[in-house]
Amino acid sequence: MSGLDVRELHELCELDGVNALFERIWGSAPGASPMGVEQMRALSHAGNYVAGAFAEGRLVGASVAFFAAPVGQALHSHVTGALPGHGAGLALKRHQRAWALARGLSTITWTYDPLVRRNAHFNLAKLGARPVEYLTSFYGPMDDAINGGDDTDRALVAWELSHPSVVAATASDAPPVSVPADAVTALSVRDGRPAVGRLDARTLLVEVPPDIEGLRRADPGAGKAWRLAMREVLGGLLAEGARVTGFHDRTRYVVTRDLPA
Repeated sequence: MSGLDVRELHELCELDGVNALFERIWGSAPGASPMGVEQMRALSHAGNYVAGAFAEGRLVGASVAFFAAPVGQALHSHVTGALPGHGAGLALKRHQRAWALARGLSTITWTYDPLVRRNAHFNLAKLGARPVEYLTSFYGPMDDAINGGDDTDRALVAWELSHPSVVAATASDAPPVSVPADAVTALSVRDGRPAVGRLDARTLLVEVPPDIEGLRRADPGAGKAWRLAMREVLGGLLAEGARVTGFHDRTRYVVTRDLPA
């Protein structure tokens, strides 16, 4: 990341570049970017966060966020995209965190697909954010190359910017999440498909498929089965008040719940 230049963007020519980058990353049709030029222009002009990461002058990542409730405390990061191989995603989040702290904000939220392993690891292990809500079919049908027409279930994460775990994670010295010896597996991969296990323990492990995007293309039925299983298990646990405490070994959520006395 040492060679990256991360800065706010305001000019139309810069925003055109972000729009093209998003279309490339999401594989969306021209004019169907996750965030259009007009919206970015309005958000930037109103003082919200629109930033790009440049490697040797070439745009390799961008992020768009806007002020959210609670007023004066939170920023919602709506879309962040980065080309692989540059560390632009992490550089953008660190820049976004510094930007928010400089404006007196304490929390950044965003959504991600809880079935995508690399995103779960990035958000929980690399950044120290934590899922706080499971949102069913949040964006409605999306037929781009990433979502493939699947239901757009999302996990809403909260990034508490000054929490010790976040400070440690962003400084790259966060310890790996520990798993108690009595933890049980609530959801696992079995021959590529989801297998629901026990849900009656204090600590539960919720496994994520290795490559949900490839699975959706190769076996839509299996992709759908994973969506429904994750909705049932992780969504159900969060709805009951359970807490996601980390993402272990790049493969599974660690979830803690209170048991009746």
